[in-house]
Order: sequence, then structure tokens, then C-alpha cells
Amino acid sequence: MPRLALPARESGHDRPAATIAPSILSSDFARLAEECKRMVELGADWLHVDVMDGHFVPNLTLGAPVVAALRRHTPAFLDCHLMVSRPAQWVQDFAKAGADMYCFHLEAAAAAAGEDGKESPALSPSEPHPAVRDLCTTVRQTDMHVGLALKPGTPVDLVVPYVREGLVDMVLIMTVEPGFGGQSYMPGAADKAAVLRREFPDFNIQVDGGLAPATIAHAAAGGANVIVAGSAVFGAADPAAVMSQLRGAVTTAATSSSSQQ
Repeated sequence: MPRLALPARESGHDRPAATIAPSILSSDFARLAEECKRMVELGADWLHVDVMDGHFVPNLTLGAPVVAALRRHTPAFLDCHLMVSRPAQWVQDFAKAGADMYCFHLEAAAAAAGEDGKESPALSPSEPHPAVRDLCTTVRQTDMHVGLALKPGTPVDLVVPYVREGLVDMVLIMTVEPGFGGQSYMPGAADKAAVLRREFPDFNIQVDGGLAPATIAHAAAGGANVIVAGSAVFGAADPAAVMSQLRGAVTTAATSSSSQQ
């Protein structure tokens, strides 16, 4: 069983509980353990860990050794977002490091299946891709939660088969192009959350990219419940107030939407 449970839906809400996950990409890496401890003390539910390989995205960040080092300093939920070309390669490393969520890109997992010269089937809105299904199963076997991420340009219907079959525990909807923090929020990409929320009220839907007090209302109205924010939190004079505002917007949307159903 996974080390920590995922948020659940409460009575009177149309989605699982609001969950705030500051992205440590925006932290002071020289003081990473201290920064993470501070965020949790100020109200963070999870710590979002952006893992980039310099190939799938044009940036290089951190890997499993840093997660393992961080795990020794915090019991917090480590939400690892793998922006890597070969997500199957790193599952065991992150499991051993103590990751709680292993969220990989649908696009990367499908593309990697054809790298050995074998023909890889196209992604379909009607059934899971064999390689993606296998990777979901592998991650589950390590007792990490399974997350599936989508780039802004990837149609949301391609992730529906995995949710319907219970292969994944969370979908991450990118509201910026993955690779760098501090980008502007894309409302059209965030609208994908509403498509999933209508069909899956108990499912955890994460949004990441450009989330801040000025943009949270739109993401919350669309059905998101797990909110990733980097510079908006770490760069704030009062990070606790920002996280409280993000949480409040999601909770308000969850209760108001539920009352209208």
C-alpha cells in the first residue's frame, strides 16, 4: 500500500479535498530541506517535485538522489512529476528514494514504446495504450501512486480510458508548456479539468502552470482540486496567505458547484 493516502471527496463537495502542492522548482535549492519544511509548516499539503531530463523538455533539474535526500528531512507527500523521455526507466529509483506520486507524461510513455524499432499503436480515446497500461501497473507495484500528465496541446479524451479502468490515481493537466517555471497560465488548457470532473467526481485532478491568486478561480471552477504553484508561493511575501487563498478558491468552487447539482 502507498505510504500516504490521496485526498477524498467529502459530503457536500463535488470533488476531493483541496490540496496545495508548492513546486520546489521555485525554491532556493541551496536550502532545499529548510524550504520544504517551511512550506509544510505554512500549510502545504504536498511538495511538488519537477523532474526534467533536458530531452523531453528543454531544462535539466533534479533526480531520484535529491528526492532520497529530501525524504530524510520530511515526512511530507512527495509529488514527483516526471518530465522525461523514458519514464519507465526511473520507476524503481524513485520508489527507493521515497516518492509518493510518480506522475509521468502520457505522450512520453507512448513515444518511448516505439524507440526500439517496434511499431507502437497510436494513443486512443477508447482504450489504453499497451505500454502506458504496463507502466501504470509497474508503478502501482512499487506502492507509489500513479499520475498521468498531459501537455497543453494533448486532447483530454486520450487520458479518459486510464481513469475509467482505474489505472491511474491522478491526472495532471499542464496549463503551461512543461519545462520552466514562471510561465503564463493558459485558460484553454485548464478547461480540460471540467471534462474529467463531470465524469469522475471522486477523482483527483491536478493543474500546474501559472497558478496564482489571479488565476485560481478559473482553474477551481473547472474542477481542479490539486493545485501546483511555484513562484506564486515561494516568491510571495506571505506564502501562507497565498496558499490559503488557493485552497479557499477550490473549496468554494467545490461546495458551490455541489449545491447546484
